[in-house]
Amino acid sequence: MRIDLRLRKSSRIAFKLRLILCVDQTAMAKKDKISKEAEKKARVAAKQSKKTARNEKKFKSKGADDSDAEDVDLESVLEEYAKQQAQFLKVTETLCGPPSPRSSATLIGSPSNVKELLLFGGEYYNGALATFFNDLFIYHIERDEWRKLTSPNSPLPRSGHAWCRGGNAGGVYLFGGEFSSPKQGTFYHYNDFWRLEPSTREWTRLESKGKSPPARSGHRLVYYKSYIILFGGFQDTSRVTKYLQDLWIYDCQNHVWHNPLLPQKPDARSSFSFLPHDAGAVLFGGYSRVKANTVVGKQTKGGPQLSKSVSKPTIHQDTWVLRIELPAADATSSAVPIMRWERRKKPVNSPNPPRAGVTQAYHKGRGIMFGGVHDIEESEEGIDSEFFDQLFAFNIERNRFFPLTLRHAKVASKKQMEDRGAKRGRGKADEAELLRNLAALETKGTIVDSHAMITEPMLETEDSPAQAAKPVLSTMPHPRFNAQLAVQGDVLYIFGGTYERGDREYTFDEMHAIDLGRLDGVQEIYRRELENWQVDDSESESESDEDVGFDTSDEDIDGDTPLGVALPPAEIPTKSTETPLVEEQMDEAEDEQPGITLADSRPHPRPFESLREFFSRTSNPWQELVLGILQSKGDGIDSSIKELRKVAFDLAETKWWDSREEITAEEERQEEAGIGEIVSMADRANTGGPNRRR
Repeated sequence: MRIDLRLRKSSRIAFKLRLILCVDQTAMAKKDKISKEAEKKARVAAKQSKKTARNEKKFKSKGADDSDAEDVDLESVLEEYAKQQAQFLKVTETLCGPPSPRSSATLIGSPSNVKELLLFGGEYYNGALATFFNDLFIYHIERDEWRKLTSPNSPLPRSGHAWCRGGNAGGVYLFGGEFSSPKQGTFYHYNDFWRLEPSTREWTRLESKGKSPPARSGHRLVYYKSYIILFGGFQDTSRVTKYLQDLWIYDCQNHVWHNPLLPQKPDARSSFSFLPHDAGAVLFGGYSRVKANTVVGKQTKGGPQLSKSVSKPTIHQDTWVLRIELPAADATSSAVPIMRWERRKKPVNSPNPPRAGVTQAYHKGRGIMFGGVHDIEESEEGIDSEFFDQLFAFNIERNRFFPLTLRHAKVASKKQMEDRGAKRGRGKADEAELLRNLAALETKGTIVDSHAMITEPMLETEDSPAQAAKPVLSTMPHPRFNAQLAVQGDVLYIFGGTYERGDREYTFDEMHAIDLGRLDGVQEIYRRELENWQVDDSESESESDEDVGFDTSDEDIDGDTPLGVALPPAEIPTKSTETPLVEEQMDEAEDEQPGITLADSRPHPRPFESLREFFSRTSNPWQELVLGILQSKGDGIDSSIKELRKVAFDLAETKWWDSREEITAEEERQEEAGIGEIVSMADRANTGGPNRRR
């Protein structure tokens, strides 16, 4: 979020000013100085005089050059945007290149097409001016092509907005965001609510009955059944930033917002993770600024200690579950769901140190987290920032983080290639047996009776068209924060992000993809060189002076890297991304709340076993489980064979992904021990067993 960048910048400036005052006071108090300290004092004094002269020059020309806050009428600017947009007569989709660089946009997998990603909005700041966008991009994954949509009815330019899938209601829902003048002197926050139909590319502005959430940005949305849940965010007036902690829930069927007032709730925050859950939603982390008292100056003898109230940045590490109980079936349409917040224990293996500018993308009961930044006030330069390129999976049920590391791509041996044909044949036989079992269940029979039935084999899925080879990296993308994440088809997509070097920001112009099942590399979808960072002469001179005043060595903070070039990892001093995690005791940190962690006696995946192989091996237990669930509900077997098969596969798939981190760790341990693959007894039987060599 741009607010995070602005507040972190102001913290740097304030810290440097405090250092300047400390150096000046120390120099006046001490009479005897060594020659090195005397030279440093002279440099500081010279720098201060230059800065004073420069500030006076800026003050004299402020009325002509810095009138952004007074002269720009944002409502008029937005009205002009709306007039220009109304000139489009219909929704058009045009083939184009990748989107221009931007931050604080939103990226999501299309709910109507598993082969598409949707990207909307965002802003780009080049060091002098900010540009906001309202274009909608569609990325076709298999064809590797971008398309830009124009519409006469779409949200106005914005960043810091939030959107989510509509759940049972379908579509994509968007709320809020912010817009600012080019020099960011004034800000405008939206409180409009939109629905996008991905199949037709049509935007619809939703006018709700009664009251609705106030304007904001930095908030989060998540779906539950036929409801859209909104929490948190902030409002920025360029003078005061107010963080919010209100909860809103939108009824997609009755088109009304509800604002429940709950006795217990999370602290106000923005930029947190908000993940869907069977019980409602799960919240983790976030960023805010909390008022605190700080000491000012030195305490005089017999006098009081002076202090003042400051706004202190806070990175939240708590986890909350929002439990939702739907109204009864015979309740009126105006009935409101019953909701309550429950605070969970601190997640096990939380990323250490805590980091801001990071959020999670939902994937099959997990939250996938990447990147982030941690600020440390420990150097004479001001605030040192540590950026990360780590990837984590947050298991929602277990309330535990697992680090995800890239693995070397495996090259199948000749024997393995030959054995795949035999395995595929056995897989088809297992699928035929699955169809017979489900047919027996549908006719109220038993699995034993299924052997007398004849069913049609499963249809083979058509191969996708060949896609041009993309570069595959063996290392994670460059450390960054505020990257946009989305998961589609078990693949994580990482778009953009921001990196800081000194007082400059670099918005990455690239997108990567990581297969969450294999973790065998990072595919580079596209990558372009960074654009120039615009800095006026006075700011450049100020940076140079600060370097002289605080750095007594011959090294320059920014080095010799020219503007407008890429930032290879070798040229950027960053701390190791292999930060050890603080392992906590399971009995102290695991969540013990009912309904979240349950004993699991279902089939468990084996190391080196794919999802297809796991389901083929355990299809009968999953079928029995589906039958037991239906019988316990007293619903009977009213579903078709295809529907029952899908339910059984969904359960197996959930279990496979839920166990993925432990299985991956076991695979790595076995690979280190020289075990590359677990061979089943059926495979050994086909090769003749151990007596074949005799």
